[in-house]
Amino acid sequence: MYGACYDALYARQSIEKKDSISVESQLAYCRYETRGAAYIEYTDRGFSGKDTNRPGFEAMMKDIRGGKIKRVIVYKLDRISRSILDFANMMESFQQYQVEFVSSTEKFDTSTPIGRAMLHICIVFAQLERETIQKRVTDAYYARCKRGFFMGGRVPYGYRLIRTVIHDVHTSMYEEVPEESEQLKLIYSLYADTDNSLGDIVRYLNDHQMKQLRGAEWNTARLSEMLRNPVYVKADIDVYRFFQNQGTQIANPASDFTGQNACYLYQGIGSGGGKRSDLSGKELVLAPHSGFIPSKLWLACRERCLNNRQSAKTCKPKNSWLSGKLKCGNCGYALTVRRAKTKWGRYFVCSRSGEHGSCKGAGCTVYADALEDYMMKAVGKRLSEITALEEGDAAKSRTKEEPALYGTAGNMSDRLIQKRIRLTQIEEEIHGLLSKVPEADSILMKYINERVLILDAERNALQEEIVMTDNADTGAAEKRERLSGHIKAWETFSFSDRQKVADLLIKVIRIADGNMEITWKL
Repeated sequence: MYGACYDALYARQSIEKKDSISVESQLAYCRYETRGAAYIEYTDRGFSGKDTNRPGFEAMMKDIRGGKIKRVIVYKLDRISRSILDFANMMESFQQYQVEFVSSTEKFDTSTPIGRAMLHICIVFAQLERETIQKRVTDAYYARCKRGFFMGGRVPYGYRLIRTVIHDVHTSMYEEVPEESEQLKLIYSLYADTDNSLGDIVRYLNDHQMKQLRGAEWNTARLSEMLRNPVYVKADIDVYRFFQNQGTQIANPASDFTGQNACYLYQGIGSGGGKRSDLSGKELVLAPHSGFIPSKLWLACRERCLNNRQSAKTCKPKNSWLSGKLKCGNCGYALTVRRAKTKWGRYFVCSRSGEHGSCKGAGCTVYADALEDYMMKAVGKRLSEITALEEGDAAKSRTKEEPALYGTAGNMSDRLIQKRIRLTQIEEEIHGLLSKVPEADSILMKYINERVLILDAERNALQEEIVMTDNADTGAAEKRERLSGHIKAWETFSFSDRQKVADLLIKVIRIADGNMEITWKL
């Protein structure tokens, strides 16, 4: 069949559209260039020109390497490649096997230097066109995301899909499925209890014959995905602040986070792949549907997921009940326990310091026994301060604000939401003003100072009001009472019980150069 060299006619079409030229029409143009010579046709239907991973193209290159092709004819340059690198490699192969290249509509002559140069110039513009189209598609996708449109994909457990209209555009949104959402509420409640692991929850569901209603089996990976997903949360200002602190890009203003709608979380333009657990650079958008998991419960579970990743609790600490809470104040890495044959026995060191580390360490010797004794006293003092503040604020509220505080529960909740939103707005405005300081002249600095003083006074007043209201919450009071009981019975507690107290009360302890900073959860 291949007694002589043939012309290769190549045609490609990524998708069939009315305004695009078909494979058949491309081949008709190419046949005209053969002037009656023998030819072989190679086609790729439904393949993009972004790379050369196409069966028709690969078959043609195989025949070229076999010495069967003398000339390649295409309808247009971008039909064979839109990538500069792929095109350069292809032309190098053509020259190696003395194969000519012809574009039937662009009339290039690859036998001359100027012809080859023009080919490379055209392929640059072909790649530019591809990247421009890709950018337009990406921008359109994120524009639709920010407007709350359904962007496809698997419908989360607990919801069904219904048709709706948003901004005069027909789209879809989620609607709660009560049978599934009740299971999710139970899962969140179980995981909020730090005694329960994901494996414990799977066993509980199976032992109580609570089947996954979509036919799948319960597993820890799926549960972890559900517990991280903001599509279930009643997104209020606390949810806004959580994602803001994680570096997430938030499409909606703080005032929109009223606890009614749930959220969508997207990858974010230019954020790269990154770890699934990393929220920085991702895009958070309020969804049109309502959430069914209260924000406090969702945040308790989400922060536990975050702490599990940061503390790496796959191996439970055995040397100190403070393990996982201690960080080096210089580099941020964990402080781990080392043992020595001294009277102190145990001490903490930075996990990034040492022979192969790049951190100088905490800058002082941190003896484990001494630190544990100090933290026990600090915990008792912290609880005493909270109790005194609660009692003082309760008495103050009864004498001065009784009519306002003892109105309807709904009004109290709405006022607290508005206070939290206003506090976030103030902090954002202060941050914006401070960012202008390096470039400000003396006149602008005067106005910045005046505005910051006003905002700071309002912020302090709001913080006091919010603390007073939060301390009146019965759930927090019960939690403090439980912790107080733990402290009184501390000497009788086991190692794991002491660790649970630390998990309830302490967020992180940073130590550097003789200084210690404690961040409390309560």
